[in-house]
Amino acid sequence: MLGLRHIVYMMANAVIVGGAIILVLSLGIGGWLTIFGSIAAGTILAWPVARLVARWIKIEDPAWNEEKDRPVAAERRYRAAREQGLSPEAAHAVARR
Repeated sequence: MLGLRHIVYMMANAVIVGGAIILVLSLGIGGWLTIFGSIAAGTILAWPVARLVARWIKIEDPAWNEEKDRPVAAERRYRAAREQGLSPEAAHAVARR
């Protein structure tokens, strides 16, 4: 399963690489080396951008527990399972549903 960071990475990569290629071609320096350089630079720059955007989305989401890095609903299911006497491993299995 792809995480939020990976989905945002694919979108950020497309935007950054596309913008870099358009910039290179519009400046008239459209050689193979500059095109591949813009692809490489965009691919490298997209990862930190994706991390920041994914973190921002999670911080702004009221249904996300930032400390546990999981949804609040899963936290509620975990606590309910622990109150019913389940072991921590079994409670985690219940919370993942």
